[in-house]
Amino acid sequence: MAVSEQQQTVRAQAKWVRMSARKGRVVAEHIRGRSVPEARAVLAFTQRAAAREIEKVLASAVANAEANHGLSGDDLVVHAAVVDEGPTMKRWRARARGRVARIKKRTCHITVTLAQAEIVEAPAKPKRAAAKPTTDQSKAAPKEKSAEKPVAEATTDEPKAEEKPKPKRVSRRKKTEEAES
Repeated sequence: MAVSEQQQTVRAQAKWVRMSARKGRVVAEHIRGRSVPEARAVLAFTQRAAAREIEKVLASAVANAEANHGLSGDDLVVHAAVVDEGPTMKRWRARARGRVARIKKRTCHITVTLAQAEIVEAPAKPKRAAAKPTTDQSKAAPKEKSAEKPVAEATTDEPKAEEKPKPKRVSRRKKTEEAES
């Protein structure tokens, strides 16, 4: 649990979780920046096994915030969700001809940091007077295309250039027969 002076943050961590960090990071990306109720809903409907482990850490962080700091769990936002690599257990499996294959049993450390949600109103966007043409302006000046000739008329006026006749294809068998005779 860490509390900073500017903005109160609460942290929970699960260490040596038997899952690769890469699989955990995929799920952690989904909850970063979301409110706690929204993050819980996302994790509840995520079918990956890492979602269950991250959900436990999130519940622990909310419990820490409520018990130790008197904060309301629904008013918190997931400030950071980090999945770091832990130590890798190395095991061996017997293979053919007396060989072995290495098995890496990876672990990870999951850290979830919650912060209080800041309610900030977005500044009003200035209205632009001539940003989009009104319907009257777009109908007033239709584009003129009288200068261009249609493609069909342009091809009929000009005579076609003489095309070279294509040479006849002769099979190899006929070539050899002609050469022999």
